[in-house]
Amino acid sequence: MGSLKSGATYVYERDKGTVYAREIGADPSTRKEIGWDYDPRTEDGRPLRDHIMDSKMWGEIRREAKTNMTLQKALDRVIMIYKLSKDKV
Repeated sequence: MGSLKSGATYVYERDKGTVYAREIGADPSTRKEIGWDYDPRTEDGRPLRDHIMDSKMWGEIRREAKTNMTLQKALDRVIMIYKLSKDKV
């Protein structure tokens, strides 16, 4: 922890993606920058959270399609179009 004192008790604050620490009772202007928010991205540049939510949605769609014939037919068409489009690339 570099500049933080060993054994001291700290208040941690987050402001616009930056994490700060200051000793309890110390003036807020004495806080030290200790880290930043981590924003992992997927290969297409989208936030990882969006990718996870999309994967969750597709899982829900596949489970629902097991009991919803209309949804299953639509899903089958999507899969067919996807496979045909991959063959042309």
